[in-house]
Amino acid sequence: MPTSPPTDDAPPAARNWLKPALFVAVLVGLFVLSQLLDLDRGVDAVHAWIQSLGVWGPLVFVVLYIAGTVLMVPGVIPTVMAGALFGGLWGTVYASIGSTVGAALSFLIARYLARDAIGDWLASKPGIKRIDTMTLNHGALIVGIVRLVPLIPFNLVNYAFGLTHVRFWRYVLVSWICMLPGTFLYAAGTDVVLKAFCSGDVPWLALAGLVVALVLVILLGRKASGRLRRVEAETTDAPGATTEEGV
Repeated sequence: MPTSPPTDDAPPAARNWLKPALFVAVLVGLFVLSQLLDLDRGVDAVHAWIQSLGVWGPLVFVVLYIAGTVLMVPGVIPTVMAGALFGGLWGTVYASIGSTVGAALSFLIARYLARDAIGDWLASKPGIKRIDTMTLNHGALIVGIVRLVPLIPFNLVNYAFGLTHVRFWRYVLVSWICMLPGTFLYAAGTDVVLKAFCSGDVPWLALAGLVVALVLVILLGRKASGRLRRVEAETTDAPGATTEEGV
């Protein structure tokens, strides 16, 4: 699941903790809101509207998620909504579909519809040129690392990869797999918080799964960060390397 730290200037050790720290901050925020704003009533109202759409409810949500991704709405927001509306399991499924399709559309827009305009817009963004260089010989690997280690914001990444040499379907598959742990964290985490603090029913099994997923994300982030440093060193040592991946 996608997150949006401001830049790639943080040291690697700090980057490893950005996603878990943001995740904890979101859960704390949900707890505060549930106490101050009677959040469960608002969730019930939206859930009732989704249910009134019948079989179209999840589809409408996914379409709105896709549109939000293309329009650069922070991915945490609709993913949290997915967990609140559909629960941990189905919230993860719908959010994963929405984020992956939205990321794919952003990629295609950058590559085929607005390449020059988006290229000019991203030229001043930190990390974009570095990612472009590293994808010459490590396309799929860099997609996975960037999804696991927050180098640049999620929505910028979607457009940025459309300007690189990585192949479309490889980008989509790797993005989906590497965004899935974060998506589960936010969707399932939201479900656990709302059940625990709004209804008083603590789903201990889900909470245990959430802790395991959080540890997994931290470990994957640490491993991906180390691999990134090695790829950067290789890229620096061989600036004239040839391309292994076609557009």
